[in-house]
Amino acid sequence: MKNFNIINLTKGKTFIHQLSGTTKVRLFAALMVYVMMSFDLPIILPLFIFSIIGLISLKPSWKTIRPIIFFVVFLNVLNIILYWLADPHCGFEYTADKTVLFAYTNYLVVTRGTLWFLLVRLLKMLTAFSTSLVFIMSITPSELAAGLTSLGFTYKLGSIVEIAFRYIPDISRDYENIAISMQCRGLELDAKKTKAIERLKQMVIILIPLIITSFDRVGNISNAMDLRGFGKGKKRSYYSEYPERRNDKIFKLIYCLIALFCAYYIISGLITPRVPKMWIYWRCL
Repeated sequence: MKNFNIINLTKGKTFIHQLSGTTKVRLFAALMVYVMMSFDLPIILPLFIFSIIGLISLKPSWKTIRPIIFFVVFLNVLNIILYWLADPHCGFEYTADKTVLFAYTNYLVVTRGTLWFLLVRLLKMLTAFSTSLVFIMSITPSELAAGLTSLGFTYKLGSIVEIAFRYIPDISRDYENIAISMQCRGLELDAKKTKAIERLKQMVIILIPLIITSFDRVGNISNAMDLRGFGKGKKRSYYSEYPERRNDKIFKLIYCLIALFCAYYIISGLITPRVPKMWIYWRCL
């Protein structure tokens, strides 16, 4: 794909790019626990705002990521609709409010509590997506492997993830080259001139040999790694990883505080079960 910059093979120049892989992975892990542990709007909303600011600070190619954002938002909205269809009163447990706003049938009703719950649920999913997008666009495969190793995973697993991430841009580039070659031979792939089903068939024709070729590449890489003695030692170093800098130390303090807050929030909820009520709901309505 042109201007493919979702996965970077080289470190960028922005503030977030310059953080070490260990810092990025640990911060991302802490933030994922943070966003998943609660449905409280005061907890979710600040992270959503910071994730949007972080995404803008990366200076991405919006033309590249715009289709991904639209697709994910569409899937999340569809998820919310299906969730409501399965249980129109799903928000009662969190808001204790059954005030009916719209009633289509005796079963399909929209209550004020359910509407608020679904909006917070949608924000929660979008926050997880935006945070993940910032993480993926700011880290290189080698930094990701180093960060996973710092969390206690074996470096073999980290290397597998690293190779997989490195192959995604290559597969995308090969796919576009094959598609251009097929168009030069007279095959029409323009979305405005071809039906979606026809384009899907042509995509399958391109992807099948591409996947088979990728398996051959994986075999070549594994043989080369075996010849170089990969996996003989218990530890390994990463050329992209470096000692902690000033910014890494600052973010280390941040993700440690986030981890402590998450531990306190979860443990306090287990010891004294809290009522799952979105308290800010009552202040907004």
